[in-house]
Amino acid sequence: MSWNSTPDPHGEQQNQLLGGTFPTTMRSMRRPPIRVLDLAGSPEHMGATHGAAYADEIRQYTDERVSLVMEGLWSGGPMAEADVLDLAASMLPAHEAHSPALFAEMCAMADAAGITPAQAVIVGGFTDFVDTVRAVVGGAHPDTVMEDDCTSVIVPDHRADGAGFFAQTWDMHDSATEHVVLLRTDPTDAPAALVFTTTGALGQIGMNELGVCVGINNLTATDGTPGVTWTQVVRHALEQDSAATARDAILDADLAGGHNFLVFDAEGEGYNIEAMPTARPVTTLDRDAVAHTNHTLAPETTAVQGPRADALQDSSVRRLDTARQWLDRDGITADDLMALTREPDAVCQTAVEPYRVESSGATVMRPRTKEFWAVWGLPSMNEYQKVPFAR
Repeated sequence: MSWNSTPDPHGEQQNQLLGGTFPTTMRSMRRPPIRVLDLAGSPEHMGATHGAAYADEIRQYTDERVSLVMEGLWSGGPMAEADVLDLAASMLPAHEAHSPALFAEMCAMADAAGITPAQAVIVGGFTDFVDTVRAVVGGAHPDTVMEDDCTSVIVPDHRADGAGFFAQTWDMHDSATEHVVLLRTDPTDAPAALVFTTTGALGQIGMNELGVCVGINNLTATDGTPGVTWTQVVRHALEQDSAATARDAILDADLAGGHNFLVFDAEGEGYNIEAMPTARPVTTLDRDAVAHTNHTLAPETTAVQGPRADALQDSSVRRLDTARQWLDRDGITADDLMALTREPDAVCQTAVEPYRVESSGATVMRPRTKEFWAVWGLPSMNEYQKVPFAR
């Protein structure tokens, strides 16, 4: 089946939209199957393969993100390029100390793509980097660029016929959508994994061959510091053999900024971690499904959360409530979770002014069965692909 003939998840009305009268701006939201890049071997070889495969795209994406920091749009105040790169360079020791192997992979990727390791910190870990910048520069965080990214859920085994799920949308400024890629990694000294990410970033969401799943929601932190950015933390968590050890890897990391991490494994164990540099409360998966969006729920993380515009707080609360209501039942299937990511009133975000946030893709993972589905672009406009661990 051609991707242009994607079956419609929303019925007759959507079928009419996807026909000949479908507006040009909406047709542009249709994407081919998600790109898959195979990386194997040593950290240096994996990084070089990644960087060489998407060198031009990585340089373009890097320039865009460095410019955003320079302009002060995401960071509380304008900065000279040299100051932006100096701050990023000051974070390199934290990345190397956190994981020498992943640091080597990042540096090899940067070299092959024609960027510096400092630039790789920015393109790979942008939302954490700007938390660090705001802590250094100070100043207000403009409402028009506040992060409001991702809806994530864990479904316990007993709610899914004995084999639970992790699922989430990956939401970001719509300019990031074109850079989505799936890495199929087979490292020399770590489990193989399927990793949803963007070009130039080590990893954002994924599942390893042991069934350990890791996902995220962005949080806005006021306690940013020159630590390790979240994409390296995700990949390090995917090197672990259980949800508990993945949880501990996140708790032990010297974090640069704020993210909520969710981990789940093939034994049905799961955790939600609201992880700020100075506070990391953990919730253990129990009888009910866990859902999380972009506002903090624990008092200790709320104390270091940046201010949120009313419209974005509303969006985050509506997405959280929608996910909780959707999952309050038994017999949940992969198709149900794909439908949740396509839910049009709250969860599946389309880019509108002034925030331009959209659901750039999504994943559904079932660790007990090692099944992994991913979609590139708006889930409501595109088709999920089932991706195997082996080519």
